[in-house]
Amino acid sequence: MKTRTILLGLSVLLSTLIFSGCKGEFEKIRTSGDAERLYTAAMDYYEDEEYQKAQTLLELIISSYRGKKEAEEIYYKYSFTFYYLGNYTSASSYFKNFTQTYGNSPLKQEADFMSAYSNYQLSPNFRLDQTNSLQAISELQLFINTYPDSERVPQCNELIERMRDKLEEKVLDEGRLYFNMRRYNSAIQSYENLLKDFPETENAMNIRVMIIRSAFLLAENSIYEKRKERLEDAQKRVDEFLRKYPKSTYVKEVTNFKEEIIKKLNLFQ
Repeated sequence: MKTRTILLGLSVLLSTLIFSGCKGEFEKIRTSGDAERLYTAAMDYYEDEEYQKAQTLLELIISSYRGKKEAEEIYYKYSFTFYYLGNYTSASSYFKNFTQTYGNSPLKQEADFMSAYSNYQLSPNFRLDQTNSLQAISELQLFINTYPDSERVPQCNELIERMRDKLEEKVLDEGRLYFNMRRYNSAIQSYENLLKDFPETENAMNIRVMIIRSAFLLAENSIYEKRKERLEDAQKRVDEFLRKYPKSTYVKEVTNFKEEIIKKLNLFQ
């Protein structure tokens, strides 16, 4: 037991010494002031995927190598360290700066893609603000337009489709929220905007049913002076739906709405 305790203590001590030695070596390099040594170490750390250390050293030599042949590689890999460390906001910014600084670089195309892809990584849950999603869509589309023959184009199209689905789901959720809150006019506007912004949506039929439900309930809950006009509006939506989807599973429900609307409109005669 005593021997085991001694061995355990020696193991911990050895690990501590090794760790301290490694840390000491990095600090020696970091504080050396030797740009060439910093550059070599930064590249080694980068290749070993120790991106935090690589970033720290690269940051120290960016200005020293400005105008030299190594500058392009340094800035390019410096940008990637932010991406690999999950700092996508900074990554996008640095990749964009790279493309502006090294406009003729053979690495420009990949940097353009990574700037957009970093924004894609920032795209949040559909219920949250979608500014980054819109920015990513814009940048990915620009990439497609700029590099139509790039092997990245299919991937860009797929990413754009994912984010458009997310944007669509956000509007759908917004419409459902308004409906459940009995804010039927807002629900109608939200659903109509969705059909306008996403004309090829696979949810078009369901959305139109929700518009009919909202229009009917809006009329039902309106003051007398507005009820007739809103019932007529609901009736137009019902007729349009039945023409467009004569075999829909919603035909029975929508037909019931039509019959109910006609009964209520007859009361105004």
